[in-house]
Amino acid sequence: MRLENVVLDAHDPSVLGAFWAGLLGAEPLFASPDLVEARMPLADGVFLDLCLVRVPDPWTGPRRLHLDLAGGARQAAVVARAEALGARRVDIGQRDAPWVVLADVEGNPFCVMEERPAYDAAAAPIAALPLDSADPVRDAAFWATASGWVVQPADGDGRVLRHPLGVGPLLELCPEPSPKAADGKNRVHLDVRPTDGDDRDEVLARLLDLGGRPAPGTADDLPWTVLQDPSGNEVCLLAHEVADQQ
Repeated sequence: MRLENVVLDAHDPSVLGAFWAGLLGAEPLFASPDLVEARMPLADGVFLDLCLVRVPDPWTGPRRLHLDLAGGARQAAVVARAEALGARRVDIGQRDAPWVVLADVEGNPFCVMEERPAYDAAAAPIAALPLDSADPVRDAAFWATASGWVVQPADGDGRVLRHPLGVGPLLELCPEPSPKAADGKNRVHLDVRPTDGDDRDEVLARLLDLGGRPAPGTADDLPWTVLQDPSGNEVCLLAHEVADQQ
C-alpha cells in the first residue's frame, strides 16, 4: 500500500493548484477545469501527489486535516514565498506559537513550522499532515494498513506514522478537539493505493475490520472506494495501477 494523494477541494482548481504547486515546487502532471495534479518526488520511485478537485458548493465542513510545511531555519523565507503567492496570515487562536499560520488563496489554513528534531530534510517540503483522531492508538492501526507507513515512537497521546524509507511528511494523529460532525466532509483528505502484492479486496476487508466504514452518500459507480476512518475522516481506496511505482 502507499499513501498517494493529498486532495484539496477547490472552488477553482487552476488558481489553487498554481498556488500550491508554486509554493511546494511540485511538478505539474495534469490540468483541467475540474482537476489539477502535481507531484512531489520524495526519493527514487517514492512520491506524493497533490490533487485539487473542483467542488463548487460552499464549504462549511470541519478542518480536520491540514498541511504543516517545513520551515525551520528557512521559516521566514517560506512564509515570504507563500505571501508573495497570495497567502495571508490568520489568527486561529495560536497566540505566541512558534509556527506561522497562513491561509491559502481559497482560505484553507496551513502552518509553516519551526525547527523540530522530527522534521528533518527528508520531510521537505511538507513536514507533517496533522489529522484529528478520536483515538490515535486505534486509528494508527487503520492508517498503517491503509498507507503502508510505519508507526513511529511518539510522546503524549498522539501517534505518528511515516513512510518506511523515512522520507516525506509525518502523518500525525492528533487528539481531536471535538468529534466530527455527522454531515461534515473534510475539505482535505488522503488517497491510498494498493501496490504490487496487495489484494485490494483483502485490504478493504482489513480496513473495515479495523473500524473503517463506507462514507455515506457516495456514488456506487466510482472506480475507487470512499471510506471513513474510525474517527470519520474520509480516505479513498484507489484501484490498482497497471504499472505500479513503489
